Amino acid sequence: MPVASGPDRIVKTKGSDLLRDLDLTDAELGCLLDLAAAVKRSPEDYTRALAGKSIALLFEKPSLRTRLTFELAIKQLGGDSIFVEAPIGVREPLKDVARNLDRWVNGIVARVFSQATIDALAEWSSVPVINALSDLFHPCQALADMQTVRERFGELRGLKLAFIGDGNNVAHSLMLSSLRLGMDFALGCPAGYSPNPDIVAQAERLAGAVGASLAIVHEPAEALRGAHAVYTDVWASMGQEQEAAIRRRAFHPYQVNDSLFALARPDAIFMHCLPAKRGEEVADSVMECGRSAVFDQAENRLHAQKALLLMML
Repeated sequence: MPVASGPDRIVKTKGSDLLRDLDLTDAELGCLLDLAAAVKRSPEDYTRALAGKSIALLFEKPSLRTRLTFELAIKQLGGDSIFVEAPIGVREPLKDVARNLDRWVNGIVARVFSQATIDALAEWSSVPVINALSDLFHPCQALADMQTVRERFGELRGLKLAFIGDGNNVAHSLMLSSLRLGMDFALGCPAGYSPNPDIVAQAERLAGAVGASLAIVHEPAEALRGAHAVYTDVWASMGQEQEAAIRRRAFHPYQVNDSLFALARPDAIFMHCLPAKRGEEVADSVMECGRSAVFDQAENRLHAQKALLLMML
């Protein structure tokens, strides 16, 4: 596998868009993690890499980490960005929005409610489209998370990642990315909150190809056994507010508190994509413990997204 370690050795992606995690090949995923580490280690080597390029940040959902890390990544790579927070395809047809933007900018980063929106943007746009979050996938988060786990343990193959909670977009992306990097993946979720079966089928094929294990269980203790990384997310995502009370009752036994976290390996790290609702999906004591990696993850959003932009633009 080629290693990207300098501006003149960046491996460009074969695909024009990142709409879902598997749009990156296995080799490209490995190169991206190498490049993210290089960018983090020597950011000064890449300060003109996107000079003369402009990127539109098109967000339907509010954001702290995604917006700021993309804006900073583009700026620190020498490019420019323009931010728009509005529903896509309401004031004018989505296909018109896409074909206006591609006349002005070199790429589009979109944070949307529906995967169908991100797919349609890519269909109508002639410039690269990056999925910064949809209802099905959160690939940029998974890239930063894989970088974080590799930093902590030095290697990914043979490790186990346990996700406790909803089988949501973050769980989907983590499942797909971790398995093809040789990690075992276990999801502990309440009945009725399992991940998308089509994505699970893809994950099963990936697990078989690399010899990793995949488990979808409804008992958190079973998912946590032997885990090197314990991950959770909010119980009700944006757009699910009307389900919050029902979800709190269903997910209460899945809170990652001190006793649940102790079921993982003694050197296990805690992970969360943030924002966290302390006292709901995670106890404050776990968020603040010495094995919490949540702010390393947040930092690595910057570096992983720099690597992604470098490889795609």
